[in-house]
Amino acid sequence: MTAPDSPDSALEGGHPRDFQSLPLKEPLLRNLADLGYKRLTEIQAAALPAMVEGRDVIGQAKTGSGKTVAFGLGLLHKLRVEQFRVQALVLCPTRELADQVARELRKLARAIHNIKILTLCGGMPFGPQIGSLRHGAHIVVGTPGRIEDHLRKGNLDLSSVDTLVLDEADRMLDMGFQAVLDQILAALPRQRQTLLFSATYPETIDALATRVLSNPIKVEVATAHTKSTIEQHYYRVENNEARPGALYQLLANHDGASALVFCNTKKETDEAAQSLKQAGFAALALHGDMEQKDRDRTLALFANGSATILVATDVAARGLDIEELPVVVNYHLSRDPEVHVHRVGRTGRAGQKGVALSLVSKKEIYKLERLEELLQLSITLQDLPELPRGFVPTRPLVSTLQIDGGKKQKVRAGDVVGALTGEGGIDGTQIGKIQLFDFSTFVAVERAVAKKALKKLADGKIKGRKFRARIVGV
Repeated sequence: MTAPDSPDSALEGGHPRDFQSLPLKEPLLRNLADLGYKRLTEIQAAALPAMVEGRDVIGQAKTGSGKTVAFGLGLLHKLRVEQFRVQALVLCPTRELADQVARELRKLARAIHNIKILTLCGGMPFGPQIGSLRHGAHIVVGTPGRIEDHLRKGNLDLSSVDTLVLDEADRMLDMGFQAVLDQILAALPRQRQTLLFSATYPETIDALATRVLSNPIKVEVATAHTKSTIEQHYYRVENNEARPGALYQLLANHDGASALVFCNTKKETDEAAQSLKQAGFAALALHGDMEQKDRDRTLALFANGSATILVATDVAARGLDIEELPVVVNYHLSRDPEVHVHRVGRTGRAGQKGVALSLVSKKEIYKLERLEELLQLSITLQDLPELPRGFVPTRPLVSTLQIDGGKKQKVRAGDVVGALTGEGGIDGTQIGKIQLFDFSTFVAVERAVAKKALKKLADGKIKGRKFRARIVGV
């Protein structure tokens, strides 16, 4: 039996080093232990004590830093379950991020009974959300536009909110939510705790923080990645006309790996994705002009491996919950060097190794110089790698079935597995990721058995009902 830690051993660099050393409610600590959460990340160690004290906090940290757990524990610690009204509001720029945050909060809160967490996002039916609001909630997680809609129509009462979280605040401003945020802020009590998180900290965020936070503590986690974690390369490209071919060469040298390609505009995103598809890559585009159902399908296909390349704008890529992302490509350098650092941070997460590849033309040298200034290092441009001899893009080993039934029809992952396996079906080991949305379900299966799986669904039932299904892909 090991000896208990001494008081000093619970601290590291002046911050607590493990969750059990924090003054959190006992059910939260017990649940953290059950979840296997032991050592605090840098943002959690620096920010959580201040949050528990009720201080306003500005947190600047890259994706994957653990900020959701940090603010989640902070607001759950002070929540009063017996007072059934909205006590915490979490604003996110995209539905994907809001869903991700809500899932994490529910996981953190599972040891505290009767906590209700409601998600309110655009792109979803309005009526059911009104019904959910009538039943009440303790925590609301949502996108600014939909939250403001419910406020304007009198469906949502924020007068009891004592914790406001602005997650990915820089992207909310990039997406033009400033006026909407002002409307929401006007409906909140002046006396409250405000937690603002942002991957970058431009002047617009500084101005927002000055207006909405009171004597905040600023926590900044280093955004630079070590060379051992993320390998970066910058390649010369003659002009914009040469970019599609250059992108082909880069991806050919990382064939089969999941890659996220960043573009600066929606037009570039569509054109680059189309070029890759014509060249035989399993590529899809993701940007703000897409309907929600198309965004859901695109994200599902990329997350489960049916598409290996996702070409996206910065805003659309926020909230992506991809466990392994070996390659990030900058089709153009970002206009903001801090956004570049955030892009690169999408790979090499959780200690995994990653590669970041950037195309740079002569007209972009000024962007490179600004990036050098931010990173305090000298960047060398390289020639593009040679195309592998006889190269043909590898097709994904996974296909995706889309079922026209989801959470609203009480479909569960276990029901889908049951419908696919059994007599005349496929083996359970041939089923991959299953993603449930309100009105549809996406299930990954081995490509070789996709038609067999589809026939099994067509001939059978899920929860006693027939659902239409089809193979979707690139």
